[in-house]
Amino acid sequence: MENKLDYININKQTWNNKTDVHIASEFYDMQGFLDGKSTLNSIELELLGDIKGKNILHLQCHFGQNTMTFSRMGAKATGVDLSDKAVERAREFAAKLNLDTTFVCCDIYDAPKFIDEKFDIVFTSYGTIGWFPDLDKWAKVISHFLKPDGKFIMADFHPVVWMFDNDFKEIFYNYFNVEPIIEDESGTYADKKAELSTQTMTWNHPTSELLNSLINNGLEINCFNEYDYSPYNCFNEMEEFEPNKFRIKHFGNKIPMVYSILAYKK
Repeated sequence: MENKLDYININKQTWNNKTDVHIASEFYDMQGFLDGKSTLNSIELELLGDIKGKNILHLQCHFGQNTMTFSRMGAKATGVDLSDKAVERAREFAAKLNLDTTFVCCDIYDAPKFIDEKFDIVFTSYGTIGWFPDLDKWAKVISHFLKPDGKFIMADFHPVVWMFDNDFKEIFYNYFNVEPIIEDESGTYADKKAELSTQTMTWNHPTSELLNSLINNGLEINCFNEYDYSPYNCFNEMEEFEPNKFRIKHFGNKIPMVYSILAYKK
């Protein structure tokens, strides 16, 4: 198994390489965002509620679209990401839009060394926890940043999705966190034809590991929802069965695609 420095450097380089490709992609619709389009989905909006005046920490913010959407909704928003390229571009867009959004570049495990405040809400979404080998350390960071009675909101792809090969033809990976997964990829989910070759190092995490990491670090689970669709067309073999709702064609509604969590700091 590769050490901490290796996986951080491998993944940081990958996300640096992806940033400009993602910004230019139809998937992220940067022009629509700059023109005022919200980048949040109903799944997370239902849990967020009215965030006007709230102090929000957004973990793994990429180049900041959701973080800036929080600012547009009246929150005081701070985004954190490992990729210095993504954070640089996020700051450029925030300045262009005249938004008072803060961006911090660091490994999430190290975020308490870089941010000295507490938050009403900690938020993370879609493609997040697979980048961490240890969810207990991740949950400790969330608990550290939340005010008493503060809430943690998360939406992400269901661990069942990560068990399959790229075309969802067979069970390829272990549901449980047994070893790091090192992969070489051509293109990216936002532009599958992009001339981009990257390597990633990730970990699968079963639902029990996720929920127990939060519970063991002082968070009380208020609700856990599962959805039979994805709001994003980001995997192979997907079809849109309703506007902005996607499933794996040959699975229909038979597998969970996404889950969401609302938890409170005790």
